Amino acid sequence: MKTRSCLAVLLSLLAVALHGGERLAVTVSHDLAIARPAETIAVPWTEVARALPGALLQKLAVKDAAGNVLPYQVTNIAPEAKDPQGKGVAYGELLFQHDFAPGEKSATFTIEKTETVAPVFPSKVFARFVPERLDDFAWENDRIAHRTYGPALAAPDTEKRGKEVLVTSGLDIWCKRVRYPVVDRWYNKGHDHYHKDEGEGMDMYQVGTSRGCGGTGVWDGQKLFVGRNYRTWHVIANGPIRAIFELTYEAWAAAGVKVAEVKRFTVDAGHNLDQIDSTFTFEGPKQITIAIGVNRNSGDKGQETKVELTQDRAAGWFTQWEVQKSNGSLGEGVIIPGSLAGFAEDPVNQLVLATVNSGQPLRYHVGAGWTKSGDFSSKEEWNAYVAACAARLKSPIKIALTP
Repeated sequence: MKTRSCLAVLLSLLAVALHGGERLAVTVSHDLAIARPAETIAVPWTEVARALPGALLQKLAVKDAAGNVLPYQVTNIAPEAKDPQGKGVAYGELLFQHDFAPGEKSATFTIEKTETVAPVFPSKVFARFVPERLDDFAWENDRIAHRTYGPALAAPDTEKRGKEVLVTSGLDIWCKRVRYPVVDRWYNKGHDHYHKDEGEGMDMYQVGTSRGCGGTGVWDGQKLFVGRNYRTWHVIANGPIRAIFELTYEAWAAAGVKVAEVKRFTVDAGHNLDQIDSTFTFEGPKQITIAIGVNRNSGDKGQETKVELTQDRAAGWFTQWEVQKSNGSLGEGVIIPGSLAGFAEDPVNQLVLATVNSGQPLRYHVGAGWTKSGDFSSKEEWNAYVAACAARLKSPIKIALTP
């Protein structure tokens, strides 16, 4: 019996030596004293594969220090990939999230191989093309939803059938009361229904030809030059923790310069602000000034909206707080960490400015929060949230891996 027991131990040790360890330890730390809810942790798949040879994305368990199994996602985009669409990359990053409490500056996790298939985790993010509503593109997470407008909406009503026509590259907001996905439900309800709060939230935001919440344009110091509706779309990742998609815009004339744009959106669960990387291409000047806009008065008709602005150039953020008569209050926010160049306005938009070079992405964060969601009750709470997001961006987490 002793011989068999010793043999079993030797075989087990040999298996570990031949096939690597059975778990990868992950230590995540940061330098801030504030809470960091829904912090997204990204571990390169190359490191997972190195520590866990033969690991399969569907046969893993990610656990926190208490042994709780966490939802995770594996993308096909490697952070160092030269191809912006990640083509040819099998796996890129393993993603999971942790809520850092105030004062909690470190947390540990393990990534383990399993014999059984991991459960399908409910998705908290979603993005899709909506051809049934004139080529809208819509996206959401568990906090807030958005949409923008495609080529079919911009097309003229040549057959005189009463088709809606709107030429705009502005971004819309759909306010949510619930944590589950609503985009498909609301489109299936029909146009009139989602303009009323029937328990899940509502579309209370007017875009028109404004920038909406986070649309871009070229600012020449006096006038804003904007493009048309997005031309093409491409979904790269779609949950359960992160959605990534790109929208491309045809070149438009901007004060004598022809400018084209590609927007890449990164939408994470648990956040009211999305990350956007906009790449502008142009010829002629070395740099141009880009404006990220927020509609100065987006309230529904009859809402008698009161608007208050807060600007913090040093910290890199801007907010607008809109108090509507009966729809509740809505906060919008823009963060440009490290490169905010100033503020401006035109007749319909508040503008946050940045300078860009052709072909080099501009990263900014844009989003909104609604009082009836239960997450924010005042302008002060919304401003504190945006300020904390800006601080988090300037002090990113650090990840240490131990096979």
